[in-house]
Amino acid sequence: MTQKKLVHTMRMPIRWGDMDAMGHVNNTVYFRYLESARIQWFTEIGCEPDLTGGGPVIVNARCTFIKQLKYPGDIEVATFVGGPGRSSFETYHEIRRVDQPEVLSAEGGAKVVWVNFPQEKSMPLPDRIRALLADPE
Repeated sequence: MTQKKLVHTMRMPIRWGDMDAMGHVNNTVYFRYLESARIQWFTEIGCEPDLTGGGPVIVNARCTFIKQLKYPGDIEVATFVGGPGRSSFETYHEIRRVDQPEVLSAEGGAKVVWVNFPQEKSMPLPDRIRALLADPE
């Protein structure tokens, strides 16, 4: 079992425009929810890409849809991370309605690779990022 560390939570509204013709949040919007939470966390930890140096790149993204979300309402996206590799780490997300925190609506994540942008190849995670990902034990 992968050890996961909670690093961030973010609340956001379900918008009317997030719905599709089936009357629930469209599957593509879940990826936007996950992206918004991930980007907010990246910003808070000073992990924005430096195009003249290095930064995070998403190499895959996934989402499992468990319970339909419908407008109106607010959601909370919890972001977890796995331990660091040489140049990458996994993010994991859980989406729950704020008014139904016991119900998991979706879970997903993404693999983040630290990239040297000018060289267009992976590079070791910076020590500062590695320390943020490390298990507190």
